[in-house]
Amino acid sequence: MAVLTDRPPVAAAPAPRRRRDRRTLVSRILGYATLVFFGLVFLYPFVIQLGNSFKTEPDAAANPLSPIPDPLSLAGFERIFAGTNFPLWLGNSLLVTVLVTLGRVFFDSLAGYALARLTFRGRAGLFAGVVAVMAVPPVVLLIPKFLVLNQLGMYNSYTGLIVPLLADAAGVFIMKQFFESIPVSVEEAARIDGASVFRTFWSVVLPMAKPALITLTILSFQGSWNEFPHSLVAVQDPDLFTLPRGLADLVSGSLGKGSQYPLKLGAALLATIPVAIIFVVFQRYFVRDANDGSDKG
Repeated sequence: MAVLTDRPPVAAAPAPRRRRDRRTLVSRILGYATLVFFGLVFLYPFVIQLGNSFKTEPDAAANPLSPIPDPLSLAGFERIFAGTNFPLWLGNSLLVTVLVTLGRVFFDSLAGYALARLTFRGRAGLFAGVVAVMAVPPVVLLIPKFLVLNQLGMYNSYTGLIVPLLADAAGVFIMKQFFESIPVSVEEAARIDGASVFRTFWSVVLPMAKPALITLTILSFQGSWNEFPHSLVAVQDPDLFTLPRGLADLVSGSLGKGSQYPLKLGAALLATIPVAIIFVVFQRYFVRDANDGSDKG
């Protein structure tokens, strides 16, 4: 016996719409699969580094591509702190990186503001020179840099490690472009109140450039922390080695023969941690300030 209902039949979706929805779903799945694949490709070396850092020497030599240590061992880290100058390299890198980062943020901001706001003869040519310096490969400047440091008596000293890195063309370019995006009317009120150029820059314009400052801080910290070519031509004394120079010394076999994967990869892992922390912390503030700026705009 048939059961009669008053509900109207549900109309099926048109065929073209179903095909379009199916293609959209398939393309989305393929897109996410591609992202996951390349994410794993880029992440796998770090997993290998982490796994080999906790392996024994025989296990790392026999299974270098296995991410699982068998057995788990901290012998590599014990050798890092007891058998190398890693604490000294770490201290030198912290000193150089902090001073260079502070110097770049300050001097690049000053230079960027001058190029963006001050009117003087040769400003366009000076900015063109800054852009030209960005196009020069750093390796080309290694020998001239060594000659200058040697002639000035700065070779093999902390001064030689720090002073040449206190300003860079990329930072000046970033700050100049950001300062030009700030309306000039913001500074006019300060000038009417009698504020000097530096006071206007320091108290009015610079606080508004927080996203650019955070970007410059991240780039400066990462660049100076990982700087190897400059330390190669600036110092020769092992007591002045930074982490990149010390790690290169380890990789070259200064502690003897053998692969020594746990030692080398463990030291590289420890050297990566400060940069990762700085990036994660400052990225949060950068994203928040950028969103606030877009809302205000």
